[in-house]
Amino acid sequence: MRKHAAFAAIIVGSLVAASGGAGAAEGHLADAVNRNVLRVCATPANLPYSNEQDEGLENKIAHIVADELKRPRVEYTWFPQGTGFVRKTLSEKRCDLIMGTVQADEFTLNTNHYYRTTYALVTKKGSGLEGVTSILDPKLKDKKVGIQAGAPAADYVAKAGLMPTAKSYLFIVDTRYQNPMQDMVNDVRSGEIDVGVLWGPYAGWYSKRGGEELHVSPMLEAKQPGLPNLEYRITMGVRAGETAWKHEINNVIAKRQGDIDKVLLEYGVPLVDEDNKLITEPRFAKSTN
Repeated sequence: MRKHAAFAAIIVGSLVAASGGAGAAEGHLADAVNRNVLRVCATPANLPYSNEQDEGLENKIAHIVADELKRPRVEYTWFPQGTGFVRKTLSEKRCDLIMGTVQADEFTLNTNHYYRTTYALVTKKGSGLEGVTSILDPKLKDKKVGIQAGAPAADYVAKAGLMPTAKSYLFIVDTRYQNPMQDMVNDVRSGEIDVGVLWGPYAGWYSKRGGEELHVSPMLEAKQPGLPNLEYRITMGVRAGETAWKHEINNVIAKRQGDIDKVLLEYGVPLVDEDNKLITEPRFAKSTN
């Protein structure tokens, strides 16, 4: 999943006025950007994020960005998730914007974050576990959990002493051919495992598809010494050095946050604020009239 939940980094940029930002960004990217097209780097067959049928949340948010920038078309460069994604898309100037990343490296400059989300627990309705929001809850003792090996939440499963009986799933895969996230949720349905510990956007999406609807509890863990964060700020990514383009995207995020939130909530993404409180309504700017 392009390590959506494996790295945490945020570079907060200044917002610029739309009138000044647009010209600066286009001038800076004259060799890469068509004024009539928003060129997006994306992963195929990776719902709920993106697919070639334009059905993912990042597809929908890309159209919001294009609308605000007055670009009539969104054009994709598709590349499998994992090693080489940024290098073979953004850095080769085949596209100009990654819709979702938390990873800052030599190839990527991060925008302001446009949402913050967390891992979640997936259980059957009526299991008695619906109110559990921490993997460390004593109610999970002797329960069989599912966890993706290498995910940050796996450290919490180990801390809770649940690893000896846990079922392990792959973490980073080519989702065109394997889908361990859906497999985990299906195993909750079948009773193979009692609890699935899954990155929130996947939990929200798959819990409502493929069978009976399951219960999703965002993990609102208190920070544990020596353990990784479970909540991450999700940004968009542009090429390193393209600060004018980054500022323009920051401006779009600020102006269209409510529309972006609406998409995320419709897709079942658990949204949390900086105090780890759940966001349940889109954050539209208040009218000054």
